[in-house]
Amino acid sequence: MNRSRRWRLISLGLAALVLLLDQISKGWAQASLAAGPIRGWLPGLMDLQLVYNRGAAFSLFTGATSVLALISTAVAAVLVAWILRCRQGRPLALVAAGLLLGGTLGNGLDRWRLGAVIDFLALVPIRFPVFNLADVAINLAVLVFALDLLRQHGSAED
Repeated sequence: MNRSRRWRLISLGLAALVLLLDQISKGWAQASLAAGPIRGWLPGLMDLQLVYNRGAAFSLFTGATSVLALISTAVAAVLVAWILRCRQGRPLALVAAGLLLGGTLGNGLDRWRLGAVIDFLALVPIRFPVFNLADVAINLAVLVFALDLLRQHGSAED
């Protein structure tokens, strides 16, 4: 197996892992947490609180669930196509694409099944919207894409 094919498979495997962990954690949250009340988890760092987000990040576009579900599907299709066609030696970009694909599928699946995204992780030290593992993967993807860009193009000062 050549190097680029191996990284494409790693990317798709990472997406599948993110999707699996995201859906398992959301299933647990639905079964274990009553909507509304907060349950302490990591003292001083994170609480658990079941929330159904009918919008996008930070509850933007609330009420546009069908449109957001279609966008998630389109983004996922474009990511799969890009991963399958990527022939360049860009392991970081493929890792980022896998994280983004898994997160997009996790939240998109919620929108199609439930009409809302299940969120349950609440930061304690700062007031921040409740989030989930798919959101973590999407944010990690942005960070890894940025690292890949810096690596490809040198520092911003060049």
